[in-house]
Amino acid sequence: MPLDPAIQDFLGVLRQLQADGLKRTHDMTPPEARETFRRLALARRGDHAGDPVASVEDTSADDVPVRVYVPEGTPRAAMVFLHGGGWVIGDLDTHDVQARSFAFHAGVVVVSVDYRLAPEHPFPAALEDAHTATRWTAARLPDWGVERLVVGGDSAGGNLAAVLAQELRGSDIDLAAQVLVYPAVDMTQSHASIARLGEGYYLERATMRWFADHYMADADPADPRLSPLFADDLSGLPPAVVVTAEYDPLVDEGDAYAEALRAAGVEVRHHSFPGLIHGFYGMGGLSGPAQAAIGTTCLELVALLEEGRGEPAVPGGSPG
Repeated sequence: MPLDPAIQDFLGVLRQLQADGLKRTHDMTPPEARETFRRLALARRGDHAGDPVASVEDTSADDVPVRVYVPEGTPRAAMVFLHGGGWVIGDLDTHDVQARSFAFHAGVVVVSVDYRLAPEHPFPAALEDAHTATRWTAARLPDWGVERLVVGGDSAGGNLAAVLAQELRGSDIDLAAQVLVYPAVDMTQSHASIARLGEGYYLERATMRWFADHYMADADPADPRLSPLFADDLSGLPPAVVVTAEYDPLVDEGDAYAEALRAAGVEVRHHSFPGLIHGFYGMGGLSGPAQAAIGTTCLELVALLEEGRGEPAVPGGSPG
């Protein structure tokens, strides 16, 4: 399917900016890249300032900064949300719209995590912060009147969410679901879609390498804590919503992870959305198809939560 025309227009503006001197991410310093990404994140929202929620609070999850979004009405669950940005860029503000969308459309309390970024804080700092924020959230479920806990994220955040789901398996925290939006799950970056779509579609192959080098430092890219696709055993993981996009360099590995989960007996609701690119989850204000895909993703999470597994997120609660 052709690119969505609105996204094609966005890419055209980006190409013009680059022709006028805007450096590509991989040619910037990390601080430059963070500031540029903040500006682009605001621009790609279009006219959409974010879905309404009952309250928003910036607080600390045991010294990890988080932003808590409480939806209107009775929430279904709480969701730890981990933003994308290659573990190097991105923050609570760049992903405010994404967090609000889950709170509004899925009816969940969203705890958006401002984890430490590389290269100042390489692997496993971001993962450690994700664990800290998840345990903090689990301990506060009664404050919101919910028993179910979800982890989710986009891109690099999808990577962290997938690793979290694996590492929490069998622990005292029982996850109701995982939501992986165009996740990076193979740090060897060897899937064919990276070569096929690695230029001209917003996320570029050279930038992906730049992100990985900053984040991994000297770690083994095949380590399942970096590449959850390489885990020996995927059985027993929480049900998953996995979302990929036709023109995303990460589409092949995201699709492969969805299939690997399904082969291991995990319930998977997988959508590969046509005509969209990496980052579409923040483009609902620009693109009708992107907004529709956001809605579908949230409805799939709702469906998993409505099915339920009859287990609270932490021991001691009553089944929902």
